[in-house]
Amino acid sequence: MINVLLFAQLKDELGKETLSIEGNGMSVAQLKGKMKVDFQLEGLETVMTAVNEEFADDDTMLSDGDTVAFIPPVSGG
Repeated sequence: MINVLLFAQLKDELGKETLSIEGNGMSVAQLKGKMKVDFQLEGLETVMTAVNEEFADDDTMLSDGDTVAFIPPVSGG
């Protein structure tokens, strides 16, 4: 299982801040696609991604027990 942490509007859209998803052997990009289809989450193309507390790109492969954080861009002033 992959642990997914959601922040800001993603957390608000889904109404949860954590999920467990069967995702062993998929890439971050594949996980984003699965989340878009399964949960109708929008804006995953623009999020920063961290895997196990280290920034990661869409090609990063995921393993059982990984924690993936999706961090949307923040604006403010």
